[in-house]
Amino acid sequence: MTTLTKRNRRSEAPAERWSNAEEKEEKTDGTDEEQDTDCKSLRLTLMEEILLLGLKDKEGYTSFWNDSISSGLRGCILVELALRGRIQLEPQSLRKRKLLDRKVLVKSSAPTGDVLLDEALKHIKNTEPPEDVASWIELLTGETWNPLKLHFQMRNVRERLAKSLVEKGVLSTEKQNFLLFDMTTHPLTDGNEKERLLRRLQDSLLERWTNDSRRMSRRMLALILLAHAADVLENALSSLSDERYDTACSRSRSLLEADPDLESAKVTTPAEEMIWAVLAAFNRS
Repeated sequence: MTTLTKRNRRSEAPAERWSNAEEKEEKTDGTDEEQDTDCKSLRLTLMEEILLLGLKDKEGYTSFWNDSISSGLRGCILVELALRGRIQLEPQSLRKRKLLDRKVLVKSSAPTGDVLLDEALKHIKNTEPPEDVASWIELLTGETWNPLKLHFQMRNVRERLAKSLVEKGVLSTEKQNFLLFDMTTHPLTDGNEKERLLRRLQDSLLERWTNDSRRMSRRMLALILLAHAADVLENALSSLSDERYDTACSRSRSLLEADPDLESAKVTTPAEEMIWAVLAAFNRS
């Protein structure tokens, strides 16, 4: 896991207010998340948002030195499924167990309409006995020594997410030559969409900071925690001035350094439990 670091100098773009449009689908799944609308904003999944934060705008690929984004994207899949009411942790027993001791169960097997989510949901549904959150992140990433479980690996996730963003008009597709090989890249075409994403994330740690994770949008809380897990959070804060950058980093660390088991004991929904369970899994690794 990487940590947010201080830097010498950053330029700051003008502040921009935002409206939180990403919770609309959750309302149909029986949640009571606050609903705002922004007709300019696309409906992106957590996986697409994390990839967009990690992509180099002009080059169209993620950093070769980032070895955390693959597992981070698998964590996004679990949280997205929970936010959509498809999976949850098994109920807490009288003998209180830690988050990572509780198995992932299917709450609803109804298709989500997203190919990656439905693929992961099928794996979870057809697995007996159930696995815990940390195991699922490893299995979906392909990090297992058990040859009988290699089929759980989700392949080409970044490329499939990039193609989805191409279809939504956010990215384009190009071929670049890297001396010994050609590589398909996906440069940014809709800079406004990424700018809105950055402003929403930054604003949640600055102007809209609540100092209480329970009062944050669940999707935004997940985005902050998963951006750190995927090692792209610092990228998202890099355009801030030094003072605002330090403030945002300090507030994000207060979330990242919280005890997931203690925080999950305060929440009221299965989706929130999943968010903290995923953080616990990355803290352990």
